[in-house]
Amino acid sequence: MADKPKKGNAITRRGLFPLLGSSLLLPFLGYSKTSTIKEAAEEEEYETLLKPDGTIVKVKSSALKNSKVVKKNIPNSTFLQWLGKKF
Repeated sequence: MADKPKKGNAITRRGLFPLLGSSLLLPFLGYSKTSTIKEAAEEEEYETLLKPDGTIVKVKSSALKNSKVVKKNIPNSTFLQWLGKKF
């Protein structure tokens, strides 16, 4: 009598599809961790400052605390020259 061929551990197409499908779902598992990082970044306090060209910029409060003051108590005329305004 003829012996039946033994089925080895060969990977067939039918066995490959579930592996491929489950590997495509792996990126979705990491999104829960990134939301906590975004929430922590949003909790930081920002202050609005004026740039020399007249535009408004949001700056972190921690960056302002760590900065040094170049000139204190400047007069309005000097400030207007810095802004480039002519009055």
